[in-house]
Formats: sequence, structure tokens, C-alpha cells
Amino acid sequence: MNSEYNAQQIEAQAQKYWQENKSFEVSEDTSKEKYYCLSMFPYPSGRLHMGHVRNYSIGDVISRYQKMQGKNVMQPIGWDGFGLPAENAALKNKVPPAKWTYKNIDYMRAQLSQLGFGYDWSREIATCHPKYYRWEQWLFIRLFEKGLVYKKNAIVNWDPVDQTVLANEQVIDGRGWRSNALIEKKEISQWFMRITNYADELLNDLDKLNGWPDAVKTMQKNWIGRSIGLEVDFPRRNADSLRVYTTRPDTLMGVTYLAIASEHPLALEAGRNNPQVQAVIDECKILKTTEAAMETMEKKGINSGLKCTHPMTNEDVPIWIANFVLMDYGTGVIMSVPAHDERDYEFAKKYGITIKQVINENANIDENAMINKGVLFNSGEFNGMNFEQAFNSIAKTLTDKNLGRKKINYRLRDWSISRQRYWGCPIPIINCPGCGAVAVPEADLPVVLPKEVSFDGIGLPIKKIPKFYQTTCPKCGEAAKRETDTFDTFFESSWYFARYTCKDNNDKMLDKRANYWLANGGVDQYIGGIEHAILHLLYARFFNKLLRDEGFIKNDEPFKNLLTQGMVLKDGAKMSKSKGNTVDPTQMIEKYGADTVRLFILFAAPPTQDLEWSDSGLEGAYRFINKVYRLVKGFIQDHENHAIGTLDNLSKTQKDIRLKTYKTLSKITDDISRRHLFNTVISALMELCNTLSKFDDISETSMAVRQESIHILLKTLSPISPHLCHHLWQKLGNTKAIINEPWPNIDESALAQDEVKIIVQVNGKLRAKLILNTDADKTQVKLQALANENITKFTKGKAIVKVIIIPNKLVNIVVK
Repeated sequence: MNSEYNAQQIEAQAQKYWQENKSFEVSEDTSKEKYYCLSMFPYPSGRLHMGHVRNYSIGDVISRYQKMQGKNVMQPIGWDGFGLPAENAALKNKVPPAKWTYKNIDYMRAQLSQLGFGYDWSREIATCHPKYYRWEQWLFIRLFEKGLVYKKNAIVNWDPVDQTVLANEQVIDGRGWRSNALIEKKEISQWFMRITNYADELLNDLDKLNGWPDAVKTMQKNWIGRSIGLEVDFPRRNADSLRVYTTRPDTLMGVTYLAIASEHPLALEAGRNNPQVQAVIDECKILKTTEAAMETMEKKGINSGLKCTHPMTNEDVPIWIANFVLMDYGTGVIMSVPAHDERDYEFAKKYGITIKQVINENANIDENAMINKGVLFNSGEFNGMNFEQAFNSIAKTLTDKNLGRKKINYRLRDWSISRQRYWGCPIPIINCPGCGAVAVPEADLPVVLPKEVSFDGIGLPIKKIPKFYQTTCPKCGEAAKRETDTFDTFFESSWYFARYTCKDNNDKMLDKRANYWLANGGVDQYIGGIEHAILHLLYARFFNKLLRDEGFIKNDEPFKNLLTQGMVLKDGAKMSKSKGNTVDPTQMIEKYGADTVRLFILFAAPPTQDLEWSDSGLEGAYRFINKVYRLVKGFIQDHENHAIGTLDNLSKTQKDIRLKTYKTLSKITDDISRRHLFNTVISALMELCNTLSKFDDISETSMAVRQESIHILLKTLSPISPHLCHHLWQKLGNTKAIINEPWPNIDESALAQDEVKIIVQVNGKLRAKLILNTDADKTQVKLQALANENITKFTKGKAIVKVIIIPNKLVNIVVK
């Protein structure tokens, strides 16, 4: 055995053993309890960052621990291959996105292997590979035929110079990220999935997810946004009514204007007849369209000159065009009550619109809107009613007048899945002038994305490849064009968890193996960042239900338990290339070894909290690894000349070592299995290592105690620092690899104590500590407590009222 710890040599040998013995490859085995552990797969950007290392270290510890519990553990890995960064790299480096992506995959795969993660590499997938995305094309066609996907016009960010649609993150201060052109809002045809058909189930099934953080479930509930309100019609003379939805019908009598989106047909009509109105509409075209952006931007608008009628009072209500109304959100019309809505108040103040207060007569609205619910006034027949009374009464009145109705509404909108980008999965539709949108025949799948493509930054590259888009209609045989939009990349990441179960099936999207691995609630443990709490998790839940309804799987939900790990920070800021504060895992591995990096990233903070990177902390982890190495080396050297006996007739010191060992085992078993507090697991193992390092007795019995404790130390440390433990386990003479060893059982006899420390109080205050035999009866405990000289100082000359004894824990003497 080498005198010094050599991380690179030890880790290379362990990884070679795991690879040659296929230690982490699994198949379905009904004789064992299955355990599916999954971390969110990485985007192949070219380099792992410490956030990746943390995420995958957590998953690997859980997987290895569950394997030691005798379970059939699957831990797969893959690559979220499509995405905008590859196109940006193609523009910058003149490298085709496919070449850039696969080169990055090769590099990052080597990094993951270098870290020793126990992946079943036989299940590796890349979502940009046709063998993967052909099946989502196939599913899309099934859903298209059922009417669960459809095409309609929607508003997008349009770059007039580059002639392309931009994602929200590509719009910087209202301008295109590359062209710097003012971005316009443009209406184009888009594909959508009817996720709203599943809104109730997506909402209600959150209550089944007992293994999810409450915060994540709340975020999803808010995103789905189920609300009970009223649909209200505002009539117009000689024209169709304007319909709005409100959850605050109690404020209806305070409506002083309606606000419509700049893309609303009435706005466009008003613009044709009024140059000033048209100028405002044109200005709105270059403003941000996200809800978050609209919360903070300056509110702008103009009176359209059109009016409608209040459904209760029959008074005229002006119709304003406002930049804070989204056409694709609801009906593109909102009823504005400036006295009781902050946004409406800000707009009304700016343009001198009437503000009419109708809730809580004594509230002051001179400076701000009064948004709380209360008692109605200034509301005619509804005066004096509270919110609930007014809701029901106004609903009945409007229903009787055929101008309103109660309605359950959702904030959730159908999912826009088409993207005007090249590097994505082609949408399998052929657009025929005569037949319309026609699905690509199943026999022609996959529709393969051309890999060799030139990027000049102008327009969509795929539209410049006639060989790709020119085709014939499968129905009529006439000339037609293939769809050039590609799927939103969330499409690929919404079902990858299921494809891992049967990646090698080239004939079906999923087979019966999916039901084996997804039984009993889906993936047993899912791990990823809190930033994916809404969209990715919601879309994955939606896809799971689609796959269930297609008959592929039986589970209602994809992820039984969810762990959302915190960010890795440096100097208080999230690590990022733009901030220049990243730490290269490869450099750290080459200097300290993968086991040290893994141990530090798990020790520095509980997994759900943010972690502050510390070079000194990494040094501390390295010192602990070396201490374990020296501990085992010292035992092996002692064993060369001294025999190992049995665990019989132990001395007090030997019993204390076993007690410490099994107390540690008991604690960390709970911390690692139930609480996932790996930092406290490591802390406890450090304490145990310190204790064992001081116990160097070489008697036969002591050698047996040392061997037992070192075995437990290595087994319990092995999920965290597996290379070191693999190496030391072999050096101890074990023929079976530690990866195939079971988690140690607790020896209850070792936890039994001959003596125990008793706390002695006088009137509830600590006054002494006694070491007593555990079998001492209450009379003996009482006598020894009263006889203690520290106790007599506080009881002398006083009447003892009573003595309270909690066996083997506490004595409280009450005096007066």
C-alpha cells in the first residue's frame, strides 16, 4: 500500500473496475424492490460547472445508498441536446450546431466519468439524436389526430433586421440581442398543445405529491391559477359585446374604463381611422410582451374613441388601448377599476380617467388604490354587502339579464410548442395548399433535421434548404411544404425520464419496462434546481398524463419525490461565466481528486440551501480524505504483525469505541435516507474518524473492534467518496467490491451502555453531572444525587419537597 494518498491513481483504478464489471448497469428484476434515481440532465454547453457537480453528487449518493439497501437501482444520464446556445455558437464560431453539440457531449461525458458517478451508461440518450426525437414526432401526430395539438395565430417577438422570431431572453431593452434592432410584436401562426384540458388534474394531483417541497407545489398551483369569477358582457351599440373575466365582481360598479390590447380588432379598427391611435399601436409593437415585464414597465395607452355600456348602470364606458393588456391572455380585454387596482390606478392618474371608489367608504385613495376586500358602497342595490354577498348577488343579476355568468377560469394557457429556430426537433407536419396541415406518415418518421447548415444570422436557416422543405402532400400528392418550425426544447425534456427505461426499443416509444421503473409513483427520487419548479416540472407532469392516456404507462405522476438543491455561489453571487467567478471542476479534480470535490460539495451546506464555494473548505475536505487513508493504512500495517480476535469480553474502552461507531451509524442512516442531510453525515463520519485515529491498541480484541469500526466507516463513506473506499476496501483483503456490499446493520448490543451520564438539577437548574450504572434503581440514583457535594451546596438547610427522576437521563430536586 502506498505511503501517501494518490487520488489520480486510486480513482482511475476504481473507475476501470466499475466499467469492466458493469457495476451500474441494471435490468428489470422483480425479485428486488426497484429504485429509480434521476437528476435533471445537463445541456451540453461544453463544460460542467459546480452546480452540475452538486446536483449529480447528490443523486449519486442517494443511488449508491439505495443500492446498498439491496434495491435494484437505476441511475441514467443523458443530454438535453437541442437549444438556442448551439445556434449562437454556430454564428460565433462558424461551426454547425450538431458538430458543436456532440463535441461538447463527448467532453462532458468524460467529466462525469472522471467524477465517478454511478450511471448506467447503456441508457445514455441525446435528445438531438433522431432515434430519440422520432418518438416525440410520433406522439405529436397521435395528439394532432386527436385534436390535442392545434395551430393558431399568436404574438411573438419579431426582429425586422434578422427576419426571425426571438425568445424573450434574446430581447434586451426592447432590441434584438444580435441586430440591435427595435423588436416588434408580430402575429404569426404557432402550434399549441391543449395543456388546459388537463388543468384540473394537474392542480388536484399536486395533493398526491407528498414527497415534493411545499414551495414548489405552491408555485405550480399559482401558475395553474384556478379561480372562480364572473364573465361579464359590456354591450356596444350596433356591435358585438366585449366580454371580460373578473374575480372581483364586487368592484363592478367602480368600472370607469375598459382596456384592450393593442392587437385587439377594435384597436386596429380605431387605428385605421385615427393616426394618433395608430402611432400608439405602433409603439406598443416594440414593447416587451411578458407578464413580468409588464408589471414594471411604464403604463401607456390612448383613448380609442370607442365606447361600450356598463351592464348595470347603462352608462357609457370609454374603451382605452393599453400596453399592459396581452391579446393572448384571456379575451384581450379587461375591466378597469382604478380605485381598487394598482395598475388601473396608475393608468387612470396618468390620463385623468375617473376614479370611482366602491369598497370601504372610509378608506383613503388619494395616493394609492384600495385593493382589499370590504363592504360595498356607492354601488346602488348592492350597498352594505360584503364580498361574498356581492359576488353572488351581482352574478344572479347579470345572469338574469343574460349579461354575465359564473365561470371557473385558469391562469394557465395552452402551451405554445413551435419555435422559429433551426436547432430543434422538426415538427412532423406538411402544409398543403389544398389539404391544409397534414401529418407526416408514420412510415416516414423521423423527419430528420439537416445537420450541415450555414448560419449567417439572417432569417431561419432551415428555410434556405429547399431539399428539406420541398415535398409532396401525403393526401393529394400535390406539391407542398414541410413545416419549418421546430419544437420548444421543453418538449424533449418532458418525457426523457420515461425513455430511459427502454432506450433500446426501436419499434415503440415505450414498452412494459416503463411500468416496472415508474411503478409506485414514478421516479423514486428526482433532483434538480428550483428554477425548474414551474415549467419543466409542469410540462413533465402533463406529458406523463398524455403517455398514460395513450396506454404506455399506468402512473399518474412522473416524480414521486423531488429534491431541489440550492445554487453554488462564489463571493455571494451565483457562479456564471458572465461574472467570471466560475470554478473548473476538472482543475479541482486534477489537484485534489474527485472524492475530495464530491465530499466538499456535499459537506459545505444542506442540499436545499445555497452553497458558498470556499478554497479553504476544499482543503479541509482533502485533509479528511487523507486522514481516512492514513487510518486504514495504519490498521493494515498493525494487522501484518498482530492477529484479529473476536468481539468478546470487551473492556470499557473497547465498548466505548463500538458505542461511538454504532451511534454514528444510527444517526447517519437516518440523515442519509430520510433527511438527505449529507453535510451532517460527513460531519459525523469526521468525528468517528477522529475517535478511531486515537484508538491504536493492538490487542486481538482491539484489532477486532478497529476492523469492525473501519468497515462501517468505509461502507458509510463509500456513497460520498466511492473511489477511496473502493481502494481501501480491497487493501483490507475483502474479495467482494464495496459497491456490492450491503449497508451495515445496527448492532443493538453495542448501543447498550453499562454506565450513563445523569444530569442533576436543583429547582430546574443544572448543578451536577453523575456517571452511574445503567441498572441503578431509583433509590440508588436518588441517594447518589443527594450525596453529591455540588448538590449539597444548594440543598443544605432547605426542605426537599420532592425528587423527580427520569431514568438514565435526569434528576430534578425541588427544594424550598
